[in-house]
Amino acid sequence: MSNARANHLTRRGIIAAGGALSLGAVLAACGDDDPKSGGSKATESAAAKSGPWTFKDDRGTTVKLDKIPANIVAFTGVAAALHDYGIQVKGVFGPTRTTDGKADVQAGDMDITKVEVIGNVWDEFNVEKYAALAPDVLISTTFDNAGTLWYVPEASKDKIAKLAPSVAVSVYDRQITAPLERMWELAESLGADMAAAADAKKRFETAATRLRAAAKAKPEIKVMAGSASDQLFYVSGTNLSIDLEYFKALGVNFIEPPESAKAEGGGWYESLSWENVDKYKADIIMMDDRSSTIQPADIAKPTWKQLPAVKAGQVISRSPEPILSYDKCVPLLENLAEALEKAKKVA
Repeated sequence: MSNARANHLTRRGIIAAGGALSLGAVLAACGDDDPKSGGSKATESAAAKSGPWTFKDDRGTTVKLDKIPANIVAFTGVAAALHDYGIQVKGVFGPTRTTDGKADVQAGDMDITKVEVIGNVWDEFNVEKYAALAPDVLISTTFDNAGTLWYVPEASKDKIAKLAPSVAVSVYDRQITAPLERMWELAESLGADMAAAADAKKRFETAATRLRAAAKAKPEIKVMAGSASDQLFYVSGTNLSIDLEYFKALGVNFIEPPESAKAEGGGWYESLSWENVDKYKADIIMMDDRSSTIQPADIAKPTWKQLPAVKAGQVISRSPEPILSYDKCVPLLENLAEALEKAKKVA
């Protein structure tokens, strides 16, 4: 994570190293000490689609309902992943609409006109709208070991928790294959037709093989993961980020800011002034594609334009919060593989 959102996390203490309502009965949830078991094995595999539903999430919490949840409210990126598996949610929170009313990049292929948007920016979550949806379950990601639900505001989290149980998929300090598997298991538990998604999983594996081969063929090519704001440029290290950790494991040669330089960013990134944006010599720059950041085409800083990778046209997009379906993650691998295959040593 390499932009202002991580600043929110460190300020709120989420990452150390991210009026009473008539709410009705609280659905039971019990703790479990083994967060790594779950998914297909923890759910009865949705065999009886009208029967009880159980899912153990990455906090080690087991949620049990009398039936498979129909009224699902989810973080936008999670909702987009479930959409790819054929699961429709009722409400979303998180970046969903851009300022011109179009679907945010994190909304994926969802039709955002068919979901209730109960929060579109950080710290925005309309509890009354959420209650009106009569949610069966809330699903989000978590960027820390504490299981903090991403984009659920600290100030209203207790009210929100009384409405419905929650499920968390961890995207903290692991390779992307782990949350992809968990989202697959979650979708399967919700009744998705996983046979229809099998092709995307195969394409992901093929793309991973291609990226590994490209990295092996071009070990001298250095890649930098960046993110832009008006005042600062952020350089992400591979540690903690699910995409970068996986790409590194496949052999991609990343620029790694020292841990001391990443301290201010909670261990995620180093902040550079635009005057010092040339601190690291990169052959390829991967730039944060989220709408909260400045996109490469809109960066007017002279120091940016002088970077060798920029002058060579070796700048590609990066999704620091990937939509966790195999279909959406295939292009992430293919784009980086193609960039490596075509890259020239310019730094």
